[in-house]
Parts: sequence; C-alpha cells; structure tokens
Amino acid sequence: MKKIEAVIKPFKLDEVREALSEIGINGLTVTEVKGFGRQKGHTELYRGAEYVVDFLPKVKIEVVLGDDLVERAIEAIIAVARTGKIGDGKIFVYPVEQVVRIRTGETGEEAV
Repeated sequence: MKKIEAVIKPFKLDEVREALSEIGINGLTVTEVKGFGRQKGHTELYRGAEYVVDFLPKVKIEVVLGDDLVERAIEAIIAVARTGKIGDGKIFVYPVEQVVRIRTGETGEEAV
C-alpha cells in the first residue's frame, strides 16, 4: 500500500476528486494549507498599500491505496491539476506499513 499526498491549487480540488473517483478511489482527506516553493509568494495591492503574500493558499489531498492504483492515481491528478503555470503543486508517494479500520478491526487493504 502507498499514501499519496498531493498539494494543489484550491480551485482544482473538485476536478481532482472527480478524477480519483472515476478510477475507483472512494475516500480521501483534504486539508487547507499554505506554503511556497519556486513561486515565492506575490505582492498584492490593498487600499492603496502594497504588501507581500509569502505563503500561498493550497490544498493537500491525502489518499491511501493499493500499489496497483498508484500510477493511475498520479496520472489522474496530473491530468486535471496541471495548469502549466508555476505553483501547480507537487505529488509525494510514501509506503504504508499498516492500516486498521477502527470500527471493525479490519486490517490491510480491506481497511482502506
């Protein structure tokens, strides 16, 4: 099993959720986060004053899935989250040793 964390632009969340659902991924966790990479923030004008926004709003999606779905999930996220502009985000893949469903005690892929 693997855990995919994808940090994307917030307005792409619904499209990514739908794309993952189409390949059979039913559950995910979403967190609103802030950060920066090469984009390094930007300046905004508010009431005539210019100020720097260092941390940009992003959304982090977390999904745990079987090894057989990992590549399809990555391709689905890239296909809908890519705008071609700086700040599109990143995808991280981690190994998952164990999963336990608290309610039933199921373990492994059955718990996902």
